[in-house]
Amino acid sequence: MRAITVIYILNIFISVFIIFAERKRPSSTIAWIMLLFVLPGAGIVLYIMLSQLLARYKLSSLSSSMHFRNNPFLLDQKRSINEGSFHFVNTQAAAWRQLIKFNQEYASAYLTQNNEIKIFTAGQECFNSMFEDLKAAKSSINMEFFIMKPDYIGLELVRILTEKASEGVKVKLLLDAMGCRRMRRKHFDELRSAGGQVVFFFPARIFKLDLKLNYRNHRKLLIIDNSIAYIGGLNAAKEYVGDSRKFKGWRDTHLRIRGGSVFDIDSRFIMDWNFANGQEIELNVADYPVDTSLDCAVQVVSSGPESQETEIKFGYLKMINSAKRSIYIQTPYLVPDESIFEALKTAAVSGVDVRIMIPPMPDHPFVYWVTYQNLGTLVSYGAKAYIYEKGFLHSKTIVVDDEAASVGSANFDIRSFELNFECNVFAYDREVAIELRKAFEDDMKNSRRLTTDDYERRSNWIKVKESVSRLITDIL
Repeated sequence: MRAITVIYILNIFISVFIIFAERKRPSSTIAWIMLLFVLPGAGIVLYIMLSQLLARYKLSSLSSSMHFRNNPFLLDQKRSINEGSFHFVNTQAAAWRQLIKFNQEYASAYLTQNNEIKIFTAGQECFNSMFEDLKAAKSSINMEFFIMKPDYIGLELVRILTEKASEGVKVKLLLDAMGCRRMRRKHFDELRSAGGQVVFFFPARIFKLDLKLNYRNHRKLLIIDNSIAYIGGLNAAKEYVGDSRKFKGWRDTHLRIRGGSVFDIDSRFIMDWNFANGQEIELNVADYPVDTSLDCAVQVVSSGPESQETEIKFGYLKMINSAKRSIYIQTPYLVPDESIFEALKTAAVSGVDVRIMIPPMPDHPFVYWVTYQNLGTLVSYGAKAYIYEKGFLHSKTIVVDDEAASVGSANFDIRSFELNFECNVFAYDREVAIELRKAFEDDMKNSRRLTTDDYERRSNWIKVKESVSRLITDIL
C-alpha cells in the first residue's frame, strides 16, 4: 500500500513538473499525464528514460549558435547583405536572401558560394563513391553515423579506416551509442591498434540511467582531407543499399560536397567530437582548400536539444512560407508540429503545387499511421500525396520553386525538430534543385497516388491505429 502511495505522489510531482517546467506541447502534456495515471509505475520509468530535460545541462557545449554567433566572418557577411553590397554568386541565392539572412541570424549559418554538389539517390552508388574517396585519403578522415552495423557495409568501412590509419591518416570515428549498439569492442580493436580513434555519443552507463532514448545523434557526416564532405540520410548498414528482408529496396538521398561548406560540416563534426571525447580541438579555416571556380551557394544548419531553438524546423518553415510555385517533400515520417502543418495547408490552398511522398510501409508502426493520417489531411487541402512502392523511402528532402533545396538527416517530424541532433545543407542553386525535383518525379513512376477518396475509404481498423498512434507519438 505504501508503494502505491509513493508511486501516485511521484505521478503528481512529475505531472506538475511537466505542466509548469517542461512546457511541452498541450497534446504531449495531456498524453503524458494520461500515461502516468493509467500506468503509474511504467509511466514513471518511461518518463525517466524519455524526459526532454534529462541532463540537458550537459549539452551546452554542443550549441552551434554559441560557437559561431560571434564569428567575425559571419558578422561581416551579415553586414554586407544588410547594406546591399554583398555579391550573390547566382540569381537563386539573391532571390532567397531572406532565407539566407534568417539562417544567419537564427542558426548562425555562414553562406559559402564556392561549392559543388553531387547527388546520390542509390545507396550502393554512394557507398562506392565513399569507399573510393576514403581509400584516396592522405591526411584525415572524420566520420559520424547514427547507425553502423557489423555487416558487409559497416565492416568494410571499418576495414578501410583501419587501413588508412595504419598509413598514418588521422582517423576519427564518432558513433551514436544506441544506433550502433550491435557494434562490439572487438570490431574496432584493429582500428584502434592502428592509431584510429573511436568514440561513442551518449554511451549507456549501467545504474546511472544514462541511456537516453531521446537525445540521439542522428547526423551522418563524413569529411575527408578537409576537401570532401558527405551528408544526407544514409547510415552504415546493408539495408541502406537495399539488402534487407523487411524492405525490398531502399530509396535515400545523400550528397557529396566540395568547397567552402566542407569547413562548416567539419566544424559540426568537431563540436560533436569534442563533446563526446572531452577534447578542445579547434579548426583553422585556412587549412581548407578554396576553389573559386565553383558556384553553388550553401548554408550548413544544425539543430538539437542543446539549443532552445529549432533551427532546421524554422528553416523548413521559412522555405514553405516563401514558396510561390512548388514544394516537393520526401520524408519517411510526416509528424510535424502545428506550424509546419498549417504552413503546408496554407500553401496548398493558395495554389502552390505541394507534393509529398512517404514510404509504403512502416519501420516504426505508430509513427507511420500518424504520417498516413497527416498525409490524408493535407490531401483534403489540395496537396498531392504519393506512396513510394519500390522499397522503403528514407530520403529527407525539400525542394521549393526549382531554386532552393534542403537535404540532410532531419525528418519532417517533432523528434528531428526537437529531440535529435541533426544537420542539413540548404542549397541555393537551380541545377541542384531541378535534379532533386526530377528525382522526385522519377520516384512518382514507382508510387501510388493517394487521393481524398482513397483516404476516406480507409478501414475502421486503420482509423483506430491512427488514433492510438497519435496518442503514443505525443508521448515519444
